Amino acid sequence: MALAFEQQPKESDKAFAAFSLYLSMGPQRSTAEVASKLAKSEQLIRRWSARWCWLDRVAAYATHMAAVERESTEALTRAKAPLWLKRQEEHKEVEWAMRGELVEAGRKILESFRDGSKGATLGDVARALELASKLGRLASGMETDRTEITGEDGGPIKVELEVALKKIYGAEVPPAQSVAVPRGEIIEAKVIEEAKS
Repeated sequence: MALAFEQQPKESDKAFAAFSLYLSMGPQRSTAEVASKLAKSEQLIRRWSARWCWLDRVAAYATHMAAVERESTEALTRAKAPLWLKRQEEHKEVEWAMRGELVEAGRKILESFRDGSKGATLGDVARALELASKLGRLASGMETDRTEITGEDGGPIKVELEVALKKIYGAEVPPAQSVAVPRGEIIEAKVIEEAKS
């Protein structure tokens, strides 16, 4: 069975040629332009367009091409996946080996520092061990950085209780004030309703 955008049973060669031209025009396509290019009456082209459902066929073609493109991309990704997995594993092994070398270098620098030898500082040890730790974490898929979330200009995060309560309940609530929350602290907010007399 023919796909919607292919020549349909009983569709004449001329009608299909007109549709093919219409399809190839892209987003600026029009039956008037097809009529002009084929030296046919616009009324005939419109009849063919209605009879052979050109708009639906164009949509079917776009859907088909999107599926083809997606399948091609997926096939290419699947074909390359083993290669990239191998490269990632090789890279992890190299990082892990370098991590071991840096730990060993850090130990030697620390020993030199303890012996009072020149050229070794605690900063050197710290940098070597920090890099070793980062490489080890990268190689083993662990987190390497922690980002602390802070408020404006690095200060504490302010919780606007009144705004939050309005968002939750959608009604007027008693006036509240901003509360400064120190970093790392968990707060519990309680709303106390005043009894009206």
